Amino acid sequence: MRSVRHSRGLFAKAAAGALAGAMVLGSLGAAQAASFLEKNFWLSGPNYSGNVPACDTPAALSHIQKTFAQTESRFWNSSATLEGFERIHEIAFRPWGDEYIPRRYCSAEVIVTGVPASAHGQYVGGKVAAQPVAGKRTKVFYSIVEDGGFIGYSWGVEWCVEGFDRSWTYAPNCRMALP
Repeated sequence: MRSVRHSRGLFAKAAAGALAGAMVLGSLGAAQAASFLEKNFWLSGPNYSGNVPACDTPAALSHIQKTFAQTESRFWNSSATLEGFERIHEIAFRPWGDEYIPRRYCSAEVIVTGVPASAHGQYVGGKVAAQPVAGKRTKVFYSIVEDGGFIGYSWGVEWCVEGFDRSWTYAPNCRMALP
């Protein structure tokens, strides 16, 4: 009885060793590209059309105004808003080439209104906040990104208002919002 169990254990060990050896030998072959059947049909690669709205698209500008006001009131206890976009111009379109996500970089001038006096130079979260000034003309830098909307369904907008990047997302002074 003992010899039968012993022989089964030896057979299992030999089979495992042979399988491991076959796997090692199989992996030593030359690497080849995936065959037609091995490709994943749903992730075939980036298929960008490059259809990105212009810098003066009203939907993009109203999105910046709305989210700026929401951010200021929700996180900074401020009633700051953006009033009117002027001197809108494109900075760059697809600056890194066609194989990257299409982005249109833009800039505009805006007037910020509704900034309380207590917001100047306040110490927030371990950082000294930017020093916003009410009623002054400042710049907003933004990029319109293809497939940058909700779940990549449509285009999206990323923006930074000079002097109001209090969380230092695009520090220093919105420079990281540029191409």
